[in-house]
Amino acid sequence: MKNLNIISAAVISVVMLATSAFAQDFQKGLEAAQSGDFATALQEWRPLAEQGHADAQFNLGIMYDNGDGVSQDYAEAVKWYQLAAEQGDAYAQGNLGIMYYKGKGVEQDYAEAAKWYRKAAEQGYAQAQGNLGNMYDNGQGVPQDYAEALRLYRLAAEQGYAIAQYNLGVMYFNGEGSLRKDNSLAYMWFHLLLINGNELGGEPRNIAAEEMTPEDISKAQAMARECMSNDYKNCGY
Repeated sequence: MKNLNIISAAVISVVMLATSAFAQDFQKGLEAAQSGDFATALQEWRPLAEQGHADAQFNLGIMYDNGDGVSQDYAEAVKWYQLAAEQGDAYAQGNLGIMYYKGKGVEQDYAEAAKWYRKAAEQGYAQAQGNLGNMYDNGQGVPQDYAEALRLYRLAAEQGYAIAQYNLGVMYFNGEGSLRKDNSLAYMWFHLLLINGNELGGEPRNIAAEEMTPEDISKAQAMARECMSNDYKNCGY
């Protein structure tokens, strides 16, 4: 089994602005975007973004990234993500990392992608933690470091981030780096995905099960239930 190279983007922000008048304008844009009226969203958000409001800047980045109500323009998306990211917006930092990782609107630069993922990851943003873990797992833009990949995957997995849970399962199944191979823990993470309705865990769980006894499988399923009851904290390690 191989790690998924899935880099996930944030969605339109629902964070409210602090100043009430601006908050009303932002909310009007948000409601318009949610109803598919991106022209009104753009009208409300652009003035806010130009005044330096990170939430509006981030959302403009999303619109240009996806081509929602505007011509798709990755360079323009990068511009707005960058402005919001420099103000410390974790979602913008994560999406800016994606742009550098994929070379969308900028030259592909894994080191720059890792830099922005790290800033977002340090704020607890699960997708950025998972994406940075993937880079350490594969040695992209950073030295390959399975221990750091494991740490980051765990942080993201404990927030319920499915891709990180999958990649943890892969690491335990393969016994990557100094990590001992552990089919029970691998099965547990894959089983959790299925419990949560994510079919991603199906095939790898079956592969892990081929190397396990019925007693091992029963134990792993019990570990999964306990893991869920503890909100994914201290799951078998």
